[in-house]
Amino acid sequence: MRAKGHGILSALPPEHRDTLLTFAREVAFPAAARIFDEGGGANHFWIIRSGLVALDVQEPGRGATVVETLGEGELLGWSWLFEPYRWHLGAQTRSAVEAYEFDAPQVRAAIDEDPAFGLAVTHCVAAVAIGRRLRAARARLLDLYGPPVTAHRPQPGGEAP
Repeated sequence: MRAKGHGILSALPPEHRDTLLTFAREVAFPAAARIFDEGGGANHFWIIRSGLVALDVQEPGRGATVVETLGEGELLGWSWLFEPYRWHLGAQTRSAVEAYEFDAPQVRAAIDEDPAFGLAVTHCVAAVAIGRRLRAARARLLDLYGPPVTAHRPQPGGEAP
């Protein structure tokens, strides 16, 4: 299977990208499809080939709040890599989506068998997906729950006009 060199796949060295892609199968999801729910078992992960997927968190009394939207080349799901293998967020398509789907236990077994492959995949997931996702979730939560922005800010050493 051949893939364009973009997103998370471009962050992997070619030999490890090729190894990872041997575990891929092409899938498609229609618009508004629920891919996984927060707290569910993380037994698969995806690399988005086209379309958009919203990551959300369930808030009591408010329902789902979108914390980030993923697109082409991005990794959907990283909870499959770390115990207890449960989703931290939910995911729903915003449009029709085509993706590479991976069986997580099969990829974890390959990671255990080949330490160089394991290090490359783990580093890539941590650097490209987890760090970016945490920054995006923090920014979104600050937008939702941070202090309101006021038109008149106090001047240093003084009071607001």
